[in-house]
Amino acid sequence: MKIATYNVNGINGRLPVLLKWLQESKPDIVCLQELKAPQERFPIKEINEAGYQAIWNGQKSWNGVAILAKDLEIVEVQRSLPGDSEDVQSRYIEAIIDKMVICCLYLPNGNPYPGPKFDYKLNWIKRFKKRTNELIKMELPAILIGDFNIIPTPLDVHKPERWENDALYRTEVRKAYQDLLKKGWLDSIRTLYPDEKIYTFWDYLYKAYDRDAGIRLDHILLSPYLISSLKSGGVDKYVRGWEKSSDHAPTWIELDK
Repeated sequence: MKIATYNVNGINGRLPVLLKWLQESKPDIVCLQELKAPQERFPIKEINEAGYQAIWNGQKSWNGVAILAKDLEIVEVQRSLPGDSEDVQSRYIEAIIDKMVICCLYLPNGNPYPGPKFDYKLNWIKRFKKRTNELIKMELPAILIGDFNIIPTPLDVHKPERWENDALYRTEVRKAYQDLLKKGWLDSIRTLYPDEKIYTFWDYLYKAYDRDAGIRLDHILLSPYLISSLKSGGVDKYVRGWEKSSDHAPTWIELDK
């Protein structure tokens, strides 16, 4: 089973890119972030024609998350992260697919640091960790997947010394990511490629993609129940080079199930 995550950076504007990648890559489950479209403008007709069912939580102008599945039933669990009833940002959606809990997330960026946006990011992470701890305690086959907006280690960023005070790389968020791993979650891509330079995002500016000056923000974390099922994975970096592509590239794994 192939499971992928892709920050599309505007699903309607980049729909041809998404559909082309779906046709070529043929993932069974796909989590999307940054739909940048209100609920009623999600292109469900085109997604269905591509062979996928979907659930989504849209939002005008920014944010927005979705889960797509091919020939598999999607049972929605929740479409917001518990813990703050006043948080209206569309950043989380959770479903059960093929007896797995799929937690699709678009974690806040947090910049500029310091400031209220960084404080919001830390609070969001705190709520997220509470939910992930519940999943661990229930011993469920679960996947945390999406754009974490966290650069976990110096290996995951071009010239890390330039990022020390960026909200993506601050000590606080890197520690939070390591806390997830200590609880038993497995960073699937880093496990498969422990020493390799792997990026999932390249800025549109300064010819970052041409220079491979990227960062790794998009992660797929497996609960202990699924670790032994991990077969392979990677980043479809070439998609970032397509015309009118997102600044992220799709990241995927294959599970033996």
